[in-house]
Amino acid sequence: MKEKIQAVLDEIRPALQNDGGDVEFIDFNDGVVIVRLMGACGSCPMSTMTLKQGIEARLKAAIPEVVAVEQI
Repeated sequence: MKEKIQAVLDEIRPALQNDGGDVEFIDFNDGVVIVRLMGACGSCPMSTMTLKQGIEARLKAAIPEVVAVEQI
């Protein structure tokens, strides 16, 4: 499962890096993916939208076992 999640994050990563940010996979437990937004994404006021409408949406579409994405 972790490899599948990392593969999807690797697809998303270039878009985040273009804006000066990045995402780090931390853990997967009971359908919840835990990530850390870094760089510009960590302090951006739009980070919640990026997390939910971008990262979470892509992960849910690609991996049915994912029910939510949260950040630490």
